[in-house]
Amino acid sequence: MRSYESGAELAAEIAKRGSLFISEFASVPDYGWDLLVDGVDRTPRQMIAYQVGWMELLLGWERDEQAGKEVVTPAPGFKWNQLGGLYEQFYQHWAQSAAEELINRFKILLGEVIQMVGDLTETELFEPNQRTWASSTPSAWPVWKWVHINTVAPFTTFRTKVRKWKKLSAC
Repeated sequence: MRSYESGAELAAEIAKRGSLFISEFASVPDYGWDLLVDGVDRTPRQMIAYQVGWMELLLGWERDEQAGKEVVTPAPGFKWNQLGGLYEQFYQHWAQSAAEELINRFKILLGEVIQMVGDLTETELFEPNQRTWASSTPSAWPVWKWVHINTVAPFTTFRTKVRKWKKLSAC
């Protein structure tokens, strides 16, 4: 996994990878948003819903901890070994939404994650045990690592998936 020298570097990488990821959907036709093709495990709508769901969780963990609320990771009613059900919840939430609405929500959340990273000190980002939510698993990762695995890493992986989807669907 990549390491970062500063919060500014992490924020720039989130912005870059997020922009590249979401730009792939501009050419998905209306009829293709819910089309599952052999060789790709998600539809275009599901790919964005997955990203939106994780960014909402990440932002919610930070917001709730700062408000003094108990943070449940990954989400209330789910354990780390039950992520499939959590993903289904992400997909169902956005199943009836217009593609434009989903894309706009992604862009808003992307900006909020970048802002969150910018608002944290270097110590808060890179030192372990700075947030209870980040220390909630045995790995006790620093915040930057949680941000990376919920933004940069999947943006990169899913960009490849949506490109494969476009090739295989001939859309």
